[in-house]
Amino acid sequence: MGKRQRAARKLWYAAFFLAASSLVAAQVVEQPQEQQQQPLPGAAPESNGPSEPPEVAEADVAYAQALQTIRLLKVLTPSQAAALYPASPPPPNVFLSTLFPNENGPIATVIRLAYRLYYQPWLPRWASRVLNGRSGRRRDEIKGRAAKAIDLLQHAVDLGHEEALFTMAQVSLFPPPAMPLNVSRAFDAYSRHADLTGNATSQAALGFFYATGYGGVVELDQSQALLHYTFAALSGSQRAQMIMGYRHWAGIGVNEDCMAALGWYEASAEKAMAQFLDGPPGGRTLLPTSTRLSDLEGGAYGPGASVASTGGNSQRAVVRAALSRAAGEVAEDVLEYYQYHADRGGVEYSYRIGKIYYHGSIYWAPGGAASGAEGVGFVGRDFARARMYFVSVTRLVWPISNLNAPLANQKKDVEDDVGVNASLSAGYLGRMYLRGEGVKKDPKVAKMWFERGTVWGDRESHNGLGLIYRDGLIDGKPDLAKALHHFTAAAGQDLAEAQVNLGKHYYGLGDVSRATKYFDTAIRHGSQFEAYYYIAEIHSNQAHDPQASSAVRGGSCGLAVSFYKLVAERGIWNDNLVGEAERLWDFNGVRWGGNKAVSSSALGGSTGSQRALREAEKEAAKLRWMIAAETGSEVAQNNLAYLFDQDKSALRHTGLVPQPSNETARFALTHWIRSASQRNVDALVKVGDYYYHGLGVSDEPEQERWEKAAGYYHRAAETQVSALALWNLGWMYENGVGVAQDFILAKRYYDMALETNHEAYLPVSLSLVKLYARSIWHILTGGGNKSLNLFLGDPDADDHWYLGKAKAEFRKKLSGSSKGQIDGRKSEETAADPPADNKYTDDDDPVQWARDRKREELERAQAEHDADGGYGPDDYFDAATSRPGSREGFERDDTEDDLILMMVVTAILLVLVYMRTRYVRPDGQAAQQGQQAPPRQ
Repeated sequence: MGKRQRAARKLWYAAFFLAASSLVAAQVVEQPQEQQQQPLPGAAPESNGPSEPPEVAEADVAYAQALQTIRLLKVLTPSQAAALYPASPPPPNVFLSTLFPNENGPIATVIRLAYRLYYQPWLPRWASRVLNGRSGRRRDEIKGRAAKAIDLLQHAVDLGHEEALFTMAQVSLFPPPAMPLNVSRAFDAYSRHADLTGNATSQAALGFFYATGYGGVVELDQSQALLHYTFAALSGSQRAQMIMGYRHWAGIGVNEDCMAALGWYEASAEKAMAQFLDGPPGGRTLLPTSTRLSDLEGGAYGPGASVASTGGNSQRAVVRAALSRAAGEVAEDVLEYYQYHADRGGVEYSYRIGKIYYHGSIYWAPGGAASGAEGVGFVGRDFARARMYFVSVTRLVWPISNLNAPLANQKKDVEDDVGVNASLSAGYLGRMYLRGEGVKKDPKVAKMWFERGTVWGDRESHNGLGLIYRDGLIDGKPDLAKALHHFTAAAGQDLAEAQVNLGKHYYGLGDVSRATKYFDTAIRHGSQFEAYYYIAEIHSNQAHDPQASSAVRGGSCGLAVSFYKLVAERGIWNDNLVGEAERLWDFNGVRWGGNKAVSSSALGGSTGSQRALREAEKEAAKLRWMIAAETGSEVAQNNLAYLFDQDKSALRHTGLVPQPSNETARFALTHWIRSASQRNVDALVKVGDYYYHGLGVSDEPEQERWEKAAGYYHRAAETQVSALALWNLGWMYENGVGVAQDFILAKRYYDMALETNHEAYLPVSLSLVKLYARSIWHILTGGGNKSLNLFLGDPDADDHWYLGKAKAEFRKKLSGSSKGQIDGRKSEETAADPPADNKYTDDDDPVQWARDRKREELERAQAEHDADGGYGPDDYFDAATSRPGSREGFERDDTEDDLILMMVVTAILLVLVYMRTRYVRPDGQAAQQGQQAPPRQ
């Protein structure tokens, strides 16, 4: 058969297929309407009411098609999304100047032209397709779908579809890939939707626009913002309720009202608690903790200078993660390390990597499995892998499963290390079967694993058995006695969840005092949700008690608001804006391969496209942080302040760097203040810096700004954790900036800075040298200000030096020696019989009592040893000065200080006289001799 015949046959087949398709379509169209809309079997018969208008059906079809396209856009991978963005070329001048001495030469020019030709925003579409090939056609196709989705939504809106109007607003403000951000369209859609339906989400969005002026679509109007927020909160929006609670608590747009804030936060926390209890046994899994961007850099002032990375805070997970990243370690390296040892039989490594996959993070929060994980080391939860590693450990002790006799097949002579890790793994396996995480929920299998875990005393297993017996999850018959037994065993091992369960038991019995003790203990041991809720409820009841005093009600209200706020912010599973922002910012490297270099071919797009997508994602993250900051999230407020911080460059006053924007500085200062009001000490110091430098503040005299700055530094210094605030105060007292000049107070704050943070040794030492030099100069120049004389003991006492002061002080001591001896005898007699208040009682802490006794015994033994003259070579000088009989009653008095000061001043004067004699006078004599000498012949 020839080629022509085969081509003709193909054409006939195609024509026949098209004809048959047209006939079938025509037959479907010609069918009666009652045959096309036959009800499904078992469906309720349709009413005889009026039929649906064709406009409504058309709107539904357009809306459904638009939603399908939007869903496809949301599931695009980062590489596919990057291909949708135009490549923004980085400047090639640095690269060319590195290769060629003359970057304007012919070769460099050709490279530059070719480089810019690759990023061709001005080329026609056909040329772009030729250069980009298949990826360009794919990008155009997806962008066409996105545009079509917007057109379909608009068509449905025009036909009166209310859900399409809300979706239009959402995709305009939170666009998926390939859709542009359109703030004005979002505001218009939210406004129309709120007017038509009164929807709480639309009302809250309008409140955000008026509160922040985002996008410039409306002017700032806090009264309008408060109005829309109130409507949204009354309509049941959890986000709006948190916003209203925070505004009444912080006094933003309204007067501060603790009871009003309590009402709003209580409503929001109750919704969060309801969502928590709606989960599996033990409650829903808590969201990962939020992370401050500044903490990833060691704090707002960097490592060592920030409170966030010094002292006890240096052991926080985010600080340790930041140090690991600085050393080049990322999450993938940690997982590879654990997996390498686990595959080679490392029992503990297998348990730990299973725990990482269960929590979805390298760092899990303290307090047990129920406390969740840290967001900084997020790697994603993988229950299948977690179960695989847990089972591999438990099989070393229990080779097979046995529901009827869990311990019947246990191996003998198991090493303690293997047994402990197997017990811990069994506790997690029981938890997975109890909650249905990665496996089918089965309380019987969970009980088997929990009973195995209790062999080595695993606390999670005891708590799991307590839940099973308390709720009667197997036979429907609760056994409270067994439940309390297991809860007590787990609580004795400091498991926060078990302590909460005991507290809930006693709280239900009405024993509030005992329940409060358990809740407080659970909070100290890492409980991050339930314990806070019940403590807040207890304080809320006290705040509403009309018989309590006003002081008690006020204090209880403040505590209740604080705890309810924590619960509301942690229980936002359906509106986790901070979590979405962290995912978009991708500081964990989950979306873009961590800190490791990833080639553009691996990601499916050019480097410029990736850069454009990353910038778009960061802008989307900032928007979500702005909305979360309105709800009172301190993490969101701190992140915004850190991103827009205008106080990062020390060269801002030199003209070498661009001057900071006062508008941006005002925005950053607002969020620094809000973060500082929530006990962020570094933010408090930052507010002082802004007032000192005049960034983002109103025009006012420098002295007033400096006084306000000193006030903020004082508040930060009162926490006794910020060495930077203490050093700033020392500098201000030294120079009299914002406060009265006082060298003694300056020295005191410098010393406190060094005591707070030993890493401040160098700046404090240099400051003290300068301070002493200025004090000596003040003395030498005849200054009489006692506050500037560091060599006086008490500036308020009349103890300044004068001629003959040493003799007068000596006579005064002689006249008072006999009286001192008598007083000394009286004091010894009194000390022999201490008052009853100093004696230990049964109410004292037994542990602290034992520590004090041990310390007293050591001091007594050391005193007896010294009295016997038992000194070694290193203690010879101390023995010579303190042995009984040698220089009895010797005390260093102020006379020695005066002599030392006189010797120092005399030495300085001698040096100055010598310098003048050695270098100044010979030069003058030589000049005179040069004028009198006759000229040479």
